[in-house]
Amino acid sequence: MKVLKLDHIGIAVNSIEECKKLYADILGLLHAGSETVAEQKVTTAFFPVGDTEIELLESTAPDGPIAKYLEKKGEGVQHLAFRVDNIEAALAELKAKGIKLIDEVPRRGAGGAKIAFLHPKSTFGVLVEISQRD
Repeated sequence: MKVLKLDHIGIAVNSIEECKKLYADILGLLHAGSETVAEQKVTTAFFPVGDTEIELLESTAPDGPIAKYLEKKGEGVQHLAFRVDNIEAALAELKAKGIKLIDEVPRRGAGGAKIAFLHPKSTFGVLVEISQRD
């Protein structure tokens, strides 16, 4: 497995519109676009920072994973995402090394990326996403 870079930092928020005031208006970051990923019950907004991005995550449903995260932990950093060269091979390698996977097979994420999550019990309490963009 080859990790290419830190792809993005996912931040769970109650309101993307409210949070954009900080990232765009105050910090001056460019809002590169928003997208709703219906199957994950989330709307995302991306703000590039150098070679990585800040990803704001707002739930679109009360039973969505971001809504559940916000209920339990409140707003804040929800995950770190690393870009890999081959996500299927990375998942197989991680599983063989004893890492507990939330996703055994990749799913579709924002921007058409293939994504998969590693269980925080295997990553010292940090929700880690791996992603591949073609």
